[in-house]
Amino acid sequence: MDGRSQRRALTAAERALDALEEGRVDAARSAARRAAQLDQIGAFAAFPRAVDQAADDLVENGSFSELSLAALTAAVGPGPLEVAVARLGR
Repeated sequence: MDGRSQRRALTAAERALDALEEGRVDAARSAARRAAQLDQIGAFAAFPRAVDQAADDLVENGSFSELSLAALTAAVGPGPLEVAVARLGR
């Protein structure tokens, strides 16, 4: 396992969440796919699907549903990205 690659996966996931917060759904989707590609341990396997769900909510409703926020929380697991997901729910 390459630790740098895993760190880049985490950075891409952070960018995806930042993009969602800013309403940039295409950038969020792209960064989420990149996170999954770089991920070597399966930490972000469900992340692109969760980001897609949240992006769809944002486009359709102008906000994130509790369901999409729960999917994002589950996809990132415990750790530093939980804070970024929590910001989306405000």
